[in-house]
Amino acid sequence: MSDLIAKTAIDKRLAALLEPMIEGLGFELVRLRLMSGKTAVLQIMAERPEGGIEVDDCANISNAVSALLDVEDPIEGEYTLEVSSPGIDRPLTRLKDFDAWGDHEAKIETDELIDGRRRFKGQLKGTEGDEVLIEIAEGIIGLKFEWLSDAKLVLTDELIAEMLKARKEQGFDETEFDDIETEHSEPEENS
Repeated sequence: MSDLIAKTAIDKRLAALLEPMIEGLGFELVRLRLMSGKTAVLQIMAERPEGGIEVDDCANISNAVSALLDVEDPIEGEYTLEVSSPGIDRPLTRLKDFDAWGDHEAKIETDELIDGRRRFKGQLKGTEGDEVLIEIAEGIIGLKFEWLSDAKLVLTDELIAEMLKARKEQGFDETEFDDIETEHSEPEENS
């Protein structure tokens, strides 16, 4: 498991506990974060191995995770559980993500300076061995996956169009939903 799925020690312990159960339900863990605050939030992003996840899937994962966490009790104090899809501008947390999303724009950050910089933005060009390939202004460079501290897709019109096309191919039918109704108020006349 890479540090991009679970970064901190507690995140890694929780991922080790939850990932087998999530996989047993037919999903892959994309990212897990326990975020502190007034009330802690355990954020889990998951998807099917072929991509995508539905609201009912998130509810099923949430119920199973809640039951396991109630038994194991690995988190001190109160917390809120959030289970969601990775979203359109998704985090890239597994080496295979860089191949799956090749030719899309991404932002990548590294732990250490690489040629004087930590942030790289450009077109993903897949992987080669344990390196992520990204085309930046200077050309295509390879960054070792273990050097990465963060990576995510950039929200572009092309990415949105591809996601909408994929949803339609999966049978998503927007006609099944109600039309959006808006209220129009008539301007008041001065008397």
